Amino acid sequence: MKKIIISGVLGRMGQVLQTAIQNNPGLVIVAGIDAHPEKALPGQLDFPLYQSATELATEFTETADVVIDFSHHSVVPELLNVCVEKNLPVVVATTGLDEDTKGMLAVAAQVIPVFVSANMSLGINVLLKALQAISPALEPDFNIEIIEKHHNQKKDAPSGTALLLADGINDSLTKPKTYVYGRHGLELSNPLDEMGIHAVRGGTIPGEHTVLYAGPDEIIELTHTALSRDIFANGALKAALFLAKQPPGLYAMADLLDAKETN
Repeated sequence: MKKIIISGVLGRMGQVLQTAIQNNPGLVIVAGIDAHPEKALPGQLDFPLYQSATELATEFTETADVVIDFSHHSVVPELLNVCVEKNLPVVVATTGLDEDTKGMLAVAAQVIPVFVSANMSLGINVLLKALQAISPALEPDFNIEIIEKHHNQKKDAPSGTALLLADGINDSLTKPKTYVYGRHGLELSNPLDEMGIHAVRGGTIPGEHTVLYAGPDEIIELTHTALSRDIFANGALKAALFLAKQPPGLYAMADLLDAKETN
């Protein structure tokens, strides 16, 4: 029985994650963290709820195997400090992390196992591997553009997943492209050394990402569509189970996929 703490437990993904864990007899939620505990309905939770990671560190006296974070980027530094203090492996699925927080991930990974991904979907990460395989062959002649679509409540743009795909593509190229966030103006040249990243927000779209390769007289499009948030919860749980077995270090979805291929 793996014991899990959820950070951001009352948010959309936190609630989806609760359901996924409750449907898995090998997993149990032992505590939750949320900045807005007033959102919890009477009798809704069967585990203790804390308003911050610091409060959990002070009051939670039980044991846990791993923390899964679907919270807000502003609370991740505090959570990392507590996880290091309590020697808790942590899966960080929160997007919009600034450079200082990314630096903290690397520091924390010297002490505890840290898993970080801008998208917990297995499909997205398989797509990333495919993009890295084909991009070098298309680099000399094709423009590359990324279009991402999400629900109208999403706060950050472009999405962390769009940047994950863009960075992955750039890592595979001979000469990395310069990102252009949306295009507007009257005298655009749209050169091959730019990569346009475009954000659409509307309705209840869970997430859609399209990478478009446009060359002379031919177009290639690769699209991933999330039909529900369950895929992110399932991926986060796979990451948590993987991480609970690992030594200290910084892990990503590529490590999980490599482990699946060798098993």
